[in-house]
Amino acid sequence: MKKGRMEAFSDGVFAIIITIMVLEFKVPTHGHDLNALIPLAPFFLSYILSFVYVGIYWNNHHHMHYLVSSVNGSVSWANLFLLFWLSLLPFGTEWMAANHFAQVPVAVYGFLLLMCGASYLILARTLATHGGRDSELAQALGSDWKGKLSIVIYIIAIITARWFPVLACMLYTIVACIWFIPDTRIEKKVLIDN
Repeated sequence: MKKGRMEAFSDGVFAIIITIMVLEFKVPTHGHDLNALIPLAPFFLSYILSFVYVGIYWNNHHHMHYLVSSVNGSVSWANLFLLFWLSLLPFGTEWMAANHFAQVPVAVYGFLLLMCGASYLILARTLATHGGRDSELAQALGSDWKGKLSIVIYIIAIITARWFPVLACMLYTIVACIWFIPDTRIEKKVLIDN
């Protein structure tokens, strides 16, 4: 199966996720100065974090698929599994912001990030298996320390959210910082091909 159709569908889902998140912003109905925007601060902060996460997944998804020439049914299902969890981020973003970073919404948001991270790992491994042990993607992924470290940080953050939700959000931000630059293992392979 050619990969182009799956990539196009995935790009559409990524775009819809970002659109849904931005549509959650409500224009202030009272006040016409900058002070009217202050109540929107939690929404803006959670939107930034989620936007960065969606961007990171889109970027790495693109780079990962660049290194493969075809996909199969297992890859399609693994891709859908990732898109499912990513599609829930607007809900988690809105709930966390609407409740001013309260414990349970922050923990649920962390659970969504954990599932996104786990499903990304599943997709990466499924793609690497499909390509074979000697494929460029399999070689680029290696032991995938960033993916495994991210999962551990998410679990710690979810537990931490029970007592310190702001610290949990800081841990989510740390994971985003780890992944902000495209996965260098894959980036190096992409640059070699060009």
